[in-house]
Amino acid sequence: MEQPIYSTRAHVFQIDPNTKKNWVPTSKHAVTVSYFYDSVRNVYRIISLDGSKAIINSTISPNMTFTKTSQKFGQWADSRANTVYGLGFSSENHLRKFAEKFAEFKEAARIAKEKSQEKMELASTPSQESAVGDMQSPLTPESINGTDEERTTPDITHNALPFSHSSAINKHWEAELAALKGNNAKLTAALLESTANVKQWKQQLAAYQEEAERLHKRVTELECMSSQANLIKTHKTELNQTIEELESALKAKEEEIEGLKEEVDNARQLQAQRDALALKLQETEARSRDLEGQLADLEQRLESSQLGQEAFRKNLRTLLEILDGKIFELTELRDSLAKLVEGS
Repeated sequence: MEQPIYSTRAHVFQIDPNTKKNWVPTSKHAVTVSYFYDSVRNVYRIISLDGSKAIINSTISPNMTFTKTSQKFGQWADSRANTVYGLGFSSENHLRKFAEKFAEFKEAARIAKEKSQEKMELASTPSQESAVGDMQSPLTPESINGTDEERTTPDITHNALPFSHSSAINKHWEAELAALKGNNAKLTAALLESTANVKQWKQQLAAYQEEAERLHKRVTELECMSSQANLIKTHKTELNQTIEELESALKAKEEEIEGLKEEVDNARQLQAQRDALALKLQETEARSRDLEGQLADLEQRLESSQLGQEAFRKNLRTLLEILDGKIFELTELRDSLAKLVEGS
């Protein structure tokens, strides 16, 4: 006769038999999942019912492994049922207790199997042992625990100085703007993804709220049924626990939405900063063009001044040549006068 030895509540999933990657929920809400011990067959089983439908009926074998894939989700493969079961718990503590019980009963199943094999070895002939060995099918790690894919869950000269300084400032702002454009593109992509997630979570929140309202009504109806007092208490406890789980999930989703709102605000602030830097860059470019015009004007004035100095030098040389000629003529006149004075 089977006796329940440990029970908890969880959302039940099975691996999609077609893709072997995605999880398919087999219960609309958290259900009771229990360990049973069959004293006649000396085996341990995991059983869960959704109404009158058995959504889990798994016999624990020594080759099975229960894997924690996240803080609140665990899974194991059942080669006999040709599927992988997944359980989503309301807290990490519930997952830890379930995993501990799994390891405990798995060890008990191993010991029971060894004892059973010892008895069979003592009572069987060599030919019978060979027949038993032929009947056992090989179990590979992939068939027992699933593949790696199956174990994933629902992961810028003195005149040119102003222009050079302006060019350096211009390059600095261009680099700053390029970096901000890159960050803005990443934030825009994250914002779009976050917006899609917010819509999905809002839909889930609405579904959770509807489920909570339905459960509250169901509790009220059960309380009015005096003829089934014991059953009402049991269902009320389960429904209240489900409501607590839904309220906890709602709170977690609200916190995630608040975090996404903060990310959106940060993205808007960065967008405002990018616009301000773009405006400063435009002002810097305008200032740079003004400085370029001033430099061109100074170069033109310098060229005109150099041409004037060259003309002045030419005129001065001409005057010096004329002066030299006059001095030569005066020298000759003086020598002529001196000779006349001496002759007289």
